[in-house]
Amino acid sequence: MASASSGPSVVGFSSVDSGVPPCTSSSGFNFLCCGVNRKRGSGIKRPMASEVPYASGMTMKKIGHRGVDSSGETTYKKTTSSALKGAIQLGITHTVGSLSTKPERDVLMQDFYVVESIFFPSEGSNLTPAHHYNDFRFKTYAPVAFRYFRELFGIRPDDYLYSLCSEPLIELCNSGASGSLFYVSSDDEFIIKTVQHKEAEFLQKLLPGYYMNLNQNPRTLLPKFYGLYCVQAGGKNIRIVVMNNLLPRSVKMHIKYDLKGSTYKRRASQKERDKPLPTLKDLDFLQDIPDGLFLDADMYNALCKTLQRDCLVLQSFKIMDYSLLVSIHNIDHAQREPLGNESQHSVDTRRPAPQKALYSTAMESIQGEARRGGTVETDDHMGGIPARNSKGERLLLYIGIIDILQSYRFVKKLEHSWKALVHDGDTVSVHRPGFYAERFQRFMCNTVFKKIPSQPSWKSLKLQSQSSSTEQKSSEDLEQDSAISVIPRCQPLTQQC
Repeated sequence: MASASSGPSVVGFSSVDSGVPPCTSSSGFNFLCCGVNRKRGSGIKRPMASEVPYASGMTMKKIGHRGVDSSGETTYKKTTSSALKGAIQLGITHTVGSLSTKPERDVLMQDFYVVESIFFPSEGSNLTPAHHYNDFRFKTYAPVAFRYFRELFGIRPDDYLYSLCSEPLIELCNSGASGSLFYVSSDDEFIIKTVQHKEAEFLQKLLPGYYMNLNQNPRTLLPKFYGLYCVQAGGKNIRIVVMNNLLPRSVKMHIKYDLKGSTYKRRASQKERDKPLPTLKDLDFLQDIPDGLFLDADMYNALCKTLQRDCLVLQSFKIMDYSLLVSIHNIDHAQREPLGNESQHSVDTRRPAPQKALYSTAMESIQGEARRGGTVETDDHMGGIPARNSKGERLLLYIGIIDILQSYRFVKKLEHSWKALVHDGDTVSVHRPGFYAERFQRFMCNTVFKKIPSQPSWKSLKLQSQSSSTEQKSSEDLEQDSAISVIPRCQPLTQQC
């Protein structure tokens, strides 16, 4: 059992799970999932950083529910990260094991609303093993429905358990302003993220429509949800969601962007830019890569078709303020980098093993038949989408839509109305779902992604890019005119990419 510390009580036994440091820094290799470095969902208070004094004189910096004391120990709602990781693994082991004893059947409507609960006393019980943490309760939401989702993506129960529970989870440090905790499985397959009550509640409401959409089309850039759970510890509810991991740790990302198709306040702050691998935004992209990213025609068409389909799904659920995460690995830069640079980063340098989940990589999300005898060879590209910049450099793109657990409720309507009074309403990111979806896909398919031009045009484009690199607009000029010239005003929703 954990002993109480001087000052605020902390649940857990921090000396357990000593095989993994309390927080694994990503250094120059940032790890992201749906919601990293993200704003709060609608109806959720924006977390504020504060310092809570301990009786011992130490201070614990808090961002939302996430705290890190001066010794480096992470807590979430006063539960230590080591205790939370242990509870997650114990709970998932039990719930997946008990689910395997139930016969497979079709998913029924009531399955989306089932919540199973099991109590884990520290001394153990007839159903649960003894453990070194405080007593806790573990809840599983819609277990039969999520079992179907995992089967749809080809994830077998033993693979799911092995990935999440065979070795300690790895904590990621780059939670940003969200105040959430993020863990990645040791095999790089899954991300676990703590979510707020409103987000978990919204995901529960989405499940029937999510089920219908996945049945119709498993090829999607939307987040893949594999499980929704809740750990009740110390009188607090800690809700977590298991998702696909967008960025493999074994691939060095050279630059990444969080793109919405908006220009209002869409430039990374100086504090963000000071990070080893900052998350840049729309105006940064327009300044850094004004000519866009070039894909071959088939890849471009598949990507834009997937984005269009996903945007229609999000619009039907009245979801908005989502982003497209675009992380870029520059193959040519990586080949020129000295090997010594790799050793200074805490990154797995082994070649990534093929992921167990179907449609889990960016390539498979837009060309999902690759695993089923199709013509696309994804292994050579390590799951990334091959592309080039205007200089002709070879790139791998790792992309996915993130932050979808936000609906256009009353708070968002008020936020947009207020911003529209001060700024051009078409440029702010908080917009009605229909306009937001249309603007989003138009920006991605007209400005961010482009078809590789013919050979003569390609050579002239490279020369033009080299000559214009010394004559870039200032950031102030770009920010003033981008809202007018780069993002066109609303066009009919029927217009396709």
